[in-house]
Amino acid sequence: MSSYLMEISDQEFKLMRDLIYQRFGINLTDQKKSLMVGRLQKIIRTSGFATFKEYYEHLVNDKSEKALSDLIDRISTNHTFFNREKEHFRFFVETALPTIVARLEKENRRDLRVWCAGCSTGEEPYMLLMLMAEFFGANYGQWSAGILATDISDRALSIARAGSYAEERIADVPEALRRKYFRRLPNGNWGVIDRLKNEATFRRFNLMNAQFPFKKPFHIIFCRNVMIYFDQPTREALIGRFHQFTEPGGYLCIGHSETIGRAQSLYKYLMPATYQKEAGR
Repeated sequence: MSSYLMEISDQEFKLMRDLIYQRFGINLTDQKKSLMVGRLQKIIRTSGFATFKEYYEHLVNDKSEKALSDLIDRISTNHTFFNREKEHFRFFVETALPTIVARLEKENRRDLRVWCAGCSTGEEPYMLLMLMAEFFGANYGQWSAGILATDISDRALSIARAGSYAEERIADVPEALRRKYFRRLPNGNWGVIDRLKNEATFRRFNLMNAQFPFKKPFHIIFCRNVMIYFDQPTREALIGRFHQFTEPGGYLCIGHSETIGRAQSLYKYLMPATYQKEAGR
């Protein structure tokens, strides 16, 4: 296989860029042209397309949307690891969970709803589930808890559902949690125990959907290191949809390299990358 980059015309790049933006919200600037070609040329060549225009036409005419799923698998970056941005996990255990649980108990409710939007290969939702299991202890079974974990990438979701990670991938999991919630697999990897795995619901979901299908709002939404690929109008529209599906008093955590702007009035700023929907809003 030749290593040279395929030719792409300005018109073809605009077609591809506009499609990726419209369907996935990812904003590819002119500087990302060679990166896009490099990530897509293998699938184009192996699928028998002579040009990017032919590939584009296949993408828009494929009713199954499998081709679009393959496209986003190659365009998106699913880089994550356990215990990433630890401040959020500390906030989750020390502030968010105690506050929300106390409010729910006062209202005689036992349904705690947490959403990982852009869960990638599963490290974030499994980390949160371990912390929830530790927080509730023997009382966990009395709660309707668990986590909804969504991503646009089928490939990332298949890894998340398997819950199997190489030793270096779980290096940042505290030893006590590793002993309790993982088991050594025959291939040398570490597998999330079934009891924890069963508490995660993994679904393919596109955050660009104009309408979110959820029946109830969430107490905590984690959407970390996803919006870095979006432009300002896309971010603002997404924040508006998140706000609609955040319980009053609930929390939104985003990546530390991201911001939703101090000027916005939907969420109250608590600390870097951490926001709260004020009660009554």
